[in-house]
Amino acid sequence: MVRIKEVRIEEQCREYPFVKGAVTRLKNISPSVKVSWDWKPGQGEEGSPFQKDILCFLNYQGDFLKPCPGTTGHICCGYQILNVGTNCPMDCSYCILQSYFNQPGLRVFANIEQGLDNVMHIIDSMPGRIFRVGTGEFTDSLALDPVVGWTELIVPRFSSRPNAILELKTKTDHIEALLNMKERNRIVISWSLNAPFISAKEEHGAPHVKKRLEAAQRCQREGFVLGFHFDPLITYPGWKEDYLRTLEWMDHYLEPKGIIWISLGSFRFMPSLKEIIRRRHPKSIILNGEFIPGKDGKMRYFKPIRVELYGFMKEQLDQWSKSLGLYLCMESDDVWVEAFGWSPRDSEGLRTYLDMRVKEIFV
Repeated sequence: MVRIKEVRIEEQCREYPFVKGAVTRLKNISPSVKVSWDWKPGQGEEGSPFQKDILCFLNYQGDFLKPCPGTTGHICCGYQILNVGTNCPMDCSYCILQSYFNQPGLRVFANIEQGLDNVMHIIDSMPGRIFRVGTGEFTDSLALDPVVGWTELIVPRFSSRPNAILELKTKTDHIEALLNMKERNRIVISWSLNAPFISAKEEHGAPHVKKRLEAAQRCQREGFVLGFHFDPLITYPGWKEDYLRTLEWMDHYLEPKGIIWISLGSFRFMPSLKEIIRRRHPKSIILNGEFIPGKDGKMRYFKPIRVELYGFMKEQLDQWSKSLGLYLCMESDDVWVEAFGWSPRDSEGLRTYLDMRVKEIFV
């Protein structure tokens, strides 16, 4: 269970059934109510996303469904983001959210029910298009689920849509609510995976990789389609042997036939994140590699290093199965060709490739 010591609620949200349900689950905490919880940058830890035990419910003023912003000069998969909240109770050293948001606490959008109505209207208005939608871009999809109950609210809405799938991406083993639901169709449960060394040293507060795969095994046996994301891949002495251990565990726990896709992405970061990592995670090894500025302004491994990372992972995964929906996240056409031997050429090509995976798996 997530450790929450304080709950803050915007006054206009206090009567929402979604909020009342969460407060009921947090039996021993009396929420504080305020007109708004707006914070200004530059307030130190009090004005940062690093307060992992404060849960804030507020009205979201933006669009609940947004396309992944992608990145300049790189191929994007055409993913759609369902905005349910921001920040995460885990504290991975490499997490971009450390520099992306400057508001404190775990922020949950209380008006999600109204937002979902609008999202479903958009999806239903374009029956000829496949919507690949996920909640794991700005928060972990399941980390707060035992408290807020996202799955029981969102999953039924997507499971009944023939032109959409919902991907719940997580580093946790919080799957009980999912297993207790009847819906399985159009739902993908995905795990972010890494080498055991990176998991133990850099993914603070997250369950061990083995525990994630045990949870994935339970979900697969219960009829859920699975996805996996090795992102960020990180190079360090012994990385090949270490990532191979994770792949061996996947082979032990899972059947490849039930996997819709596996993405690969290498460690990349905006320059502003470097100082934050040095300050908040002084023992981290993730900045020890050789980085250069990319076309999108992010710092990336040199191209030969990225090609080696991807090529090794592809070679190993191909031995397990040739049909895993393997793809690269935010990479250029030339890296695709060198690492994979083929390329979707552009974002539209990758979108088509992944849409075909949806059609193959959810017949």
